[in-house]
Amino acid sequence: MAPSATPARKERDVISIADLSSNIETLLKRAAELKELRRLRKPHRNFEGRAMAMIFEKPSTRTRSSFELAMTDLGGHAVYLSSKDMQLGRGETISDTARVLSRYYDVIMYRAFRHEDMLELAKWATIPVINGLDDIEHPCQIVADLLTLWERWGGKFSSRQLTYIGDGNNVLNSLMLGAAMVGLDFVAATPPGYRPKPWVIKRAESLSLAKGSTVRVVDSPEEAAKGADALYTDVWISMGDEAQEKQRMAAFKGYQINSHLLSIAKKGAFALHDLPAHRGLEITDEVMDGPDQAIWDQAENRLHAQKAILEYVLS
Repeated sequence: MAPSATPARKERDVISIADLSSNIETLLKRAAELKELRRLRKPHRNFEGRAMAMIFEKPSTRTRSSFELAMTDLGGHAVYLSSKDMQLGRGETISDTARVLSRYYDVIMYRAFRHEDMLELAKWATIPVINGLDDIEHPCQIVADLLTLWERWGGKFSSRQLTYIGDGNNVLNSLMLGAAMVGLDFVAATPPGYRPKPWVIKRAESLSLAKGSTVRVVDSPEEAAKGADALYTDVWISMGDEAQEKQRMAAFKGYQINSHLLSIAKKGAFALHDLPAHRGLEITDEVMDGPDQAIWDQAENRLHAQKAILEYVLS
């Protein structure tokens, strides 16, 4: 039997990057401060005694490492919960799981296959829920991306263009919204059959209008690269899309960040990738290992971004 009542979403849930729209610049500044504190080995254990449940339906390197270490640095404790090892994997409802975990923990980070399940967990949890990735968005990754750009560009986003090359997936959805939130001009080049969702484009256009920036989606990687200060890409075949490998490999041929595409962008442009990368497909070794990239800064910044997000939801 379904639960008899439906609780409202909580203010401090981070399900979409847009949930941070009114706080994003403060969050980025705080992430930079937390990064400096860690560099100096100065303690910042603001959440002694706090605990986080981390539910993983998908494998992870950066999300698990960054969130677990972030909670440790902040003085709290993180518990890894594989959905395969939980009663959730044996038929317990998401609503029951949410209510039980809310009695133990202070926050839940959920890395899910389905956005509907993310919303269901957030609906029934009485503690904040953070989206560690689902099939619609990847907000925590984009906070780290924006921090990386903020550092590279001296804390300013105006008059800068971010270009994305590749699949209209969860990363592009969140990146488009995040870029619009901070006033970046944003261009995405995707094959026609792999566009971002129309409602994402519409919402990004609305957010960018308030900031005086622009959002465009085009077919041609070369067209998108013109005027770009940074080029961003992601894998062509995300987890869950393996059955489409053959058709995706054909569709994305030419949608690769390489030295040619960087040469079309502005002088000083650099490459970004949220990782893991399939070298030789969406990005070349030459770019990955060369000087014109900020990929490893992005990866490190996941840690500092997660800390800032945890402070936000737990404060």
